[in-house]
Amino acid sequence: MDNRPDPHPEPRSDARGEHRLGSRVTALQTRLGHRFADTQLLQRALTHRSFGADHNERLEFLGDAVLNLAVSSLLYGRFSGSDEGDLTRVRAHLVREDSLHRAGLGLGLPEVLRLSDGEARGGGALRPSILADAVEALIGATYLDGGFDAAAGLVRQLFGELIDNTEADSWSKDAKTELQEWLQARKLPVPAYRIAATRGQAHAQTFEVECAVATLGLTELGQGRSRRSAEQEAAHRMLGKLKASDQPGSPLRV
Repeated sequence: MDNRPDPHPEPRSDARGEHRLGSRVTALQTRLGHRFADTQLLQRALTHRSFGADHNERLEFLGDAVLNLAVSSLLYGRFSGSDEGDLTRVRAHLVREDSLHRAGLGLGLPEVLRLSDGEARGGGALRPSILADAVEALIGATYLDGGFDAAAGLVRQLFGELIDNTEADSWSKDAKTELQEWLQARKLPVPAYRIAATRGQAHAQTFEVECAVATLGLTELGQGRSRRSAEQEAAHRMLGKLKASDQPGSPLRV
């Protein structure tokens, strides 16, 4: 009889751990206000790419589009006297990473996300980019499982109170919008953005983005956990340089 240990043992299930996770997922559905008919969709939405191949990135892509449409609909009804620029600016603040991160914390996602051991030990369950992506994936999964009304209901739950209790002019312009308007007011072309470098593993990358104003021969770099946040940082740096150069006596005054 061969008593040597199996070099490739089957993983042992932890019945108590699975029960606790199942209870948390059930509680999550209550917080979402939607009971999934297809629980595989919910599981996929909570699965980070570090955990396995059946991860949430495709659902995140879909959820991003549904989120933008649902938020646009809410803003259209709430701010009837606002123009397109105001609505676009408010929407950009609502759907950005830090807003989605806070929504993910409010939903209790850190306790139900499926991450690799390494990602979990590294604090991935609280990482803003991972939580923001998971919120978008949940919106996408809710859309597939229950249709647009169900997904819009979730978006309304996450952002409705904030939209109802704010005014459009209370939201400052994001850096990319302000930079574009600053340049256009001076009859200058809009800036160009490109990814200069990426660092880290695929599931925890840091992006370095270059913002260039070619007509002025200026470039600035920004870093972030997503391309979008890196672009905002680069635009913020460029805007600071341009505003400084626009002062009397500056050699770069435009």
